[in-house]
Amino acid sequence: MDVKELFEQGGPLMWAILAASIIGVAVFIERLWSLQRARLLPRAFVDRIRALVMKRKISEALLLCEENSSSIALIMAAGLRIHGQGRPREAVKESVEEVGNREVARMGRNVEIIGTVAAVSPLLGLLGTVVGMIQVFKRFVDAYQSGQVGPDAFAEGIWQALITTAYGLVVAIPMLVLYKFLLGRNERIVVDMEEDALGLVDLLGDATRAEAPAAERKAVVEEAHA
Repeated sequence: MDVKELFEQGGPLMWAILAASIIGVAVFIERLWSLQRARLLPRAFVDRIRALVMKRKISEALLLCEENSSSIALIMAAGLRIHGQGRPREAVKESVEEVGNREVARMGRNVEIIGTVAAVSPLLGLLGTVVGMIQVFKRFVDAYQSGQVGPDAFAEGIWQALITTAYGLVVAIPMLVLYKFLLGRNERIVVDMEEDALGLVDLLGDATRAEAPAAERKAVVEEAHA
């Protein structure tokens, strides 16, 4: 008996499990594409922004962030923008964290669909098995009442009823692995993003402290000339 025949023997709930598996695979591929590290956290871009900030080229760094669509660019742009307004380090950090939380939520979007497929698939399989067993015992009772009890038919009905449970587990186990893989991938990227974002906040704080004495010296010189 081939896979097609097994699928047909499993009953209508096999189609529900198949649909769940297709949705899970489609979401996984979409998330795998969208959550590429190069799209979210391009290392060369981060290094360039850090170099510009260290050179006190804040406006140029902000312009580059606004032209980039990666998550880390949006986070850094928020911090650079607040810093450019002359706000303190706490305000810069708060802005970075706010945008960062929003980006983390966006990264986690639809990932739970895969987890739901992993959880629902075996339940659908179990439901199919329960429905199949009900039908098997109903046929057994009808056959017993008519005096035509056949153990072979009873055994055949049981293994057919178990097909949906097996199929549900075949779908659920890989889906659970893919779900955990995406969660781990996201967590590693989020940790790196947090480190880069806080590193930028520290650099901006250093820039602010370096600019303060220069401003004071300029004010003293202007006062002396006056």
